[in-house]
Amino acid sequence: MAETLAGPARDGADTAPEFPMPRASRCPFDPPPGLKELQEQGPLAKVRLWDDSEPWLVTRYAEQRAVLGDPRVSADTDQPGYPTKASAEAGEGKLSFIMMDDPEHARLRRMVTAPFAIRKVEALRPAVQRIVDGLIDDMLAGPGPVDLVEAFALPIPSLVICELLGVPYDDHAMFQENTRTMVRTTATPEERGAATREIAGYLAGQIAQRLTGPQDDLLSGIAGRVAAGELTHGQATEMALLLLIAGHETTANMITLGTAALLEHPDQLALLRDTDDPKLVASAVEELLRYLHITHLGRRRAVTEDIEIAGQVIRAGEGVIMVNEIGNRDPEVFEDPDRLDITRDARRHVAFGFGVHQCLGQPLARMELQVVYGTLYRRIPTLRLACALEDVKFKYDAFIYGIHELPVAW
Repeated sequence: MAETLAGPARDGADTAPEFPMPRASRCPFDPPPGLKELQEQGPLAKVRLWDDSEPWLVTRYAEQRAVLGDPRVSADTDQPGYPTKASAEAGEGKLSFIMMDDPEHARLRRMVTAPFAIRKVEALRPAVQRIVDGLIDDMLAGPGPVDLVEAFALPIPSLVICELLGVPYDDHAMFQENTRTMVRTTATPEERGAATREIAGYLAGQIAQRLTGPQDDLLSGIAGRVAAGELTHGQATEMALLLLIAGHETTANMITLGTAALLEHPDQLALLRDTDDPKLVASAVEELLRYLHITHLGRRRAVTEDIEIAGQVIRAGEGVIMVNEIGNRDPEVFEDPDRLDITRDARRHVAFGFGVHQCLGQPLARMELQVVYGTLYRRIPTLRLACALEDVKFKYDAFIYGIHELPVAW
């Protein structure tokens, strides 16, 4: 994997170090040691990627927010100097508005903002609670141990995003399998392209159905934009694809990562299990979002005009990478940052990014995680890993970090 993403080593003392990749380590919840070392050296460092390009790595919290909030920094993958993750990205197009800049980014984003507003999301909480309780009932009624990923973590966000979009949940196996291929670092460009086309074709068909028979769902709202001439059918499909992938893959990984981390920190698990205070549950969610990391290859940008960060001029045409897992471990912002403490105020974390591209679905993700973390350990107080932590299969082979399987018993 290191050769695929970071490239083979080159001779020369002045060569930038390879981008530190997540690899199996003593603590799978911590960032790669190389990131910590670079952060200790300073807020900026040049690193080398798979294609021998050398973008700037931004390691500290304040500088990451400064870059992400600067309009002279572009999310457009076609900009010169944009630091791609791997050669498999080539030729696959943009994932809707998250890979665009304003004003087009803002125009498209506004079309799907309303369903993710806090008031709308809170109205879904009772339904999510029923889903969580039902899945726990099924786990308790069946034989153990179980894989928490398949039995619990994946169905929750999948059911919710399917309900929001109007996608039949019976089709979830198809889009989950193709999503796994799309985010797998070892997938070839052909495999990833085929997976993308299959899901996109399916969603395009769903949108076409809404054009003639609109329903009360998000896909119908997107189809209405097509009918009004505000979106092409292709743009609508890209938007639906983004919402489908982002709506289940990241949250599912946070559920399993958070559970594994809490099981390895029994004092913190006990605090969460024994509380009926929704504020502590919400605090635990924010701390786990800070402490853990999902987008472990960083938020990537290209500089379109010269900017100065931490006294260093970054030139137009150079790339920058913000690794939020190390930004969230910045000791200048979070005291004793490598310690999991669900009572700390961690709301300043950058797990959802910062600036105009901050995650659209964060209210939904927060609510789902609050319901999960506030219910699972209370209803199954003896929950435990059914294997040694070193035998858990973490997603070192994916762009979105998480756990492949998490065997649990009680």
